Parts: sequence; C-alpha cells; structure tokens
Amino acid sequence: MGSSLETKVSRADDASILEAARLILDGQPVAVPTETVYGLAADATNAQGVARIYEAKGRPSFNPLIVHVPDLAAAERLAEFDDEARALAERHWPGPLTLVLPRRADSGIADLVTAGLPSIAIRVPAHPVMRQLLETAARPLAAPSANASGRISPTSAAHVLKSLDGRIALILDGGHSERGIESTIVAATGNGLRLLRRGPIDVPGAIEGDDGKIEAPGQLASHYAPSKPLRLDATEAREDEILIGYGEVEGELSLGKDPVTAAARLFAALHEADAAPQSRIAVAPVPGNALAAAIRDRLRRAAAPRS
Repeated sequence: MGSSLETKVSRADDASILEAARLILDGQPVAVPTETVYGLAADATNAQGVARIYEAKGRPSFNPLIVHVPDLAAAERLAEFDDEARALAERHWPGPLTLVLPRRADSGIADLVTAGLPSIAIRVPAHPVMRQLLETAARPLAAPSANASGRISPTSAAHVLKSLDGRIALILDGGHSERGIESTIVAATGNGLRLLRRGPIDVPGAIEGDDGKIEAPGQLASHYAPSKPLRLDATEAREDEILIGYGEVEGELSLGKDPVTAAARLFAALHEADAAPQSRIAVAPVPGNALAAAIRDRLRRAAAPRS
C-alpha cells in the first residue's frame, strides 16, 4: 500500500481524543495507546472501518480482532458470560486480559472483526486515553497492534509512525506503554477455561492449548470455512453454484468494486452463500496487492480441502 495520507501525531488531550473519535465514526482507524501496546482502533460495528485496519496494516490474513469496551456491562451486551468468565472479568478488568466468549446474535459487531466465527474476543482496557476514546466515540473498538503486519509491536507513538506513516490519519501520543506485551487471552466458550496466549496476567486453572481452530490473534490454525465446496477465480457460475462477484464479474452476491468494500463484505457473503440453496460456491477473482492479497489468502483457506 502506498503512502497517501498525512499522518498527524497529537498529544492525547481532550481535543485530539475528540478528533480521533470523529475519525472513527467516519470509518477511519486511529492509533491509540493502551497499557499493553499501541492499538489501531476502528468502530467494531463498521465493517468498512475495520477493513481499513487491515488495509493500513497490510495484514496477510483475517484473524479475529480484539474488541475493546469500557466495562463489563458493555461486554455483556456483546457476549455470553458463564460464571467462570464473569469472575475473571470482575477480578482483572480493566486490565490486560482478553476473554474469548460466545458472541451474542444481537451484538451488532461486524463479521470481519470475528473472522466469521461464533465467538468474540473482548477486553476492557485500563489506559486512560483508550478509556476516554471509548467513552467519546461511544462504540466498541476493534484494535489490533498499531504496526504493519510482521513488524515489532509498537510501544510508543514513534514506533507507530515509523511503521504506519502515510497509512493512517492520526496517532494519539500517550507516552510509552506500561506493559509492552500483548494481553493474556483466555477462552471461556464451554468446558472450562483455555489459555490461548500468555501475557501479563496469570490465570490459574486455565488449560494451555486450543481446540484446533482460530479463536484469537496469534493462533495458526484454520479459519472458518463454508460447508460447501468453494471454487476460486470464477467468472461465471456453473450448474448448482452460487457466484460471489467482484469488480466487473457480476454474481448473485457481490463483494463490491474495491478491496476495502470486499473485505468488509467477505464473511457475510460467505455465510449467505453457505445458506443458499445451491450446493456449491464460486468466487470471482480479486486481483491486486495488500488488502486484496489478504482477501485471496482468506479465500484460499476457505477453499482448502478439509479432512
């Protein structure tokens, strides 16, 4: 992705936090300090805003993103908590603990945030700047680390600028991150607690390991895939196929005309195609680099043979 924006670094005062909230509500991501590392925050209910996170990071694949909310009550509007999860939240929030929980059907969170999965990763941050931004924007914020994919996680505004200069409009400078490592991630989706990523908080009783699928950032298993066979680079539908179009290729469903729109619509289109009466799915070519390459990576994973 070439540089096209003027990236402003502003001290995180009331005026710049208000500016950041306005950008977020306009569908733009902004960099913001948290107590772990700097995050690249966008409105988690706005699929195009979330897609622009991936565009800015050049993220190679669509992993689930952590959703930041101001308190436990806000988290309970997005996810289902059992007693163990609620006890952990009450003990460690606000703080560097992320919980992976069953997603509520009425959460309003964009499918791109959860990579199309029925679970959602949630954290209540402690950093005062991130908390003020959450209050001012009045939206749940999806926020992976504010660095280009594959780069070292940023713990200062200078780190963010070095990695994302020209890719985002605003960096809120709140000094150096206190922790400097990403949050602990624990899944509470049934059958006890599972430790998915080690971090600043120790969770006794959480069993280390996953159940073979991506649930949170930093895992390397397969993603959500439709139940039907998926054919890539299709320019027309074959018998008993539903075609997901892109660009000049028209289909019964469409990813749109540009990579940001395509990323925003990707998981919803796959779910809709999976529920359609046709027994197979075809997807039009998605040419290009950066975000388009991430879309192709996700589609290749979805089309891979399953054992």
